[in-house]
Amino acid sequence: MPDLPIPQDAAEAAEFTEVWDAVLSYADLCTSGSAAGAELAAEAFTRGIGEARAAEATAGGAGRRTPRLPRIPLLLTAVRTTAAEWEARGLGHRLDPDLRLWLHAEKAARYTGPPLRRPLALRALRDMQEPDAALLWLAEAESLPLPHVARRLGLDPSATARELDQVRALFRDRCHRNHLDAPLDAECRAYAGLLDVVTRTPGTDTPGDLSRHLAVCVECAEAAACLRVSGGGLPAALTGGVIGWGGLAYLERRRRAAEAGLSGGRVDAAADTGLAVGTVTRPRIGRTGILAGAVLVSALALTVSLMQSGTSDESAVARDTAAERPAAEPSFSLPPTTRPSPDEDVPGASSTSRPATGSATRATQGDRDPEPQGEPSGTARSARGAGERPEAPATGCEVAYEIVNAWPDGFQATVTVTSPTALTDWRVGWTFGGDQRVTQVWDAALTQSGPRVTATAADYNKNVAAGGTFALGFLGAGSGAAPHDFTLNGGRCRAAG
Repeated sequence: MPDLPIPQDAAEAAEFTEVWDAVLSYADLCTSGSAAGAELAAEAFTRGIGEARAAEATAGGAGRRTPRLPRIPLLLTAVRTTAAEWEARGLGHRLDPDLRLWLHAEKAARYTGPPLRRPLALRALRDMQEPDAALLWLAEAESLPLPHVARRLGLDPSATARELDQVRALFRDRCHRNHLDAPLDAECRAYAGLLDVVTRTPGTDTPGDLSRHLAVCVECAEAAACLRVSGGGLPAALTGGVIGWGGLAYLERRRRAAEAGLSGGRVDAAADTGLAVGTVTRPRIGRTGILAGAVLVSALALTVSLMQSGTSDESAVARDTAAERPAAEPSFSLPPTTRPSPDEDVPGASSTSRPATGSATRATQGDRDPEPQGEPSGTARSARGAGERPEAPATGCEVAYEIVNAWPDGFQATVTVTSPTALTDWRVGWTFGGDQRVTQVWDAALTQSGPRVTATAADYNKNVAAGGTFALGFLGAGSGAAPHDFTLNGGRCRAAG
């Protein structure tokens, strides 16, 4: 794996942190495993930063800024280009199979072919001034809240929404001009004016003949998506037009990461534009702080709930003494943040693979995992509380935990599980050996309570054949011993090796 470029100053170091998550997210989509994704991300990141620095040096010598993409889309296109080089070098087996098919199709050639044939969104974004293009990309493709975008680009928060509307209109104008400049055939050119009118006014019905033309003409359909900036389709038009394959999947990952507060690293430093490099940034609450705050809130909620239900628990113990039964739980349902078993979902962490609302679906006793962690069978009371059932027997599964990359304040890791039996769903748990915290995850949804982590299957990787393997990857912060007490669906797993 190539060494990442060294930041030239504090502003560039902050920028690297902001854009690395985006590069790694897309590289992971493009590859067949987390390790390959990290290697592709590192190689593409090095390539993209080198190209950006060379372009800046050339522009500085000429006394003007050379039109180019903002940092994030520039680096994402570097991921696509690097993936194409992997395919050419015989490393295609490490790429996603669908991406390999796409690389050999005509669609991929458009992104590197003659400029007038390239996607409209890509051409329009390059034609815009870099600060305007950065504003559009961060707000639409990265799904960052406007206050965060304003702080990241050094804009006036009260005027950011108005500026974004102006930038959308500018983007539309660039797309319209590029559409007219493209080598259109007679039929497409005849519909170009009508397409402009229909997409300019929200709510305008599309004539039937134009609809039939858009159904068979890829270029005009692409133009319609770019020109209709007020219908909610602009983010998809941007990501699809700039990075191509996997644009919609990338867009969904970034949306979910932004909702969880895990997207983009710092939001208060100079970002894609390279503006305000010397500005002193304000203190911030980073991703680790957000997760730590969530854990603190959960702990407070647990304490309050236990204080309120203490009397009921003591009475239940007195009534059940003769039968020597564990104390009964209160008759009311506790909040989902109280008494979490290690393999239950609890609020406090989210993922880029599943909506945030999915982490709080098991809130009642009836929805608890069938085989929660606990003491061996025969123990009268679990060390984690009354009413919890003992640990399920070992399942014969095997877990390999690997640190893929590490840096002073964080790391990237993969967890690969081999199951001896077929699975229609899976839930993997482990316990960190220090203060490690998961900050971003892919190929799973993840929750964390203290050192205990639970990862559940994504919609697309629930089924595992007997003897098959599955993997998930994540970014983490903190340090400590390697994790232990791995479980699969409540049963203990042995460590690989």
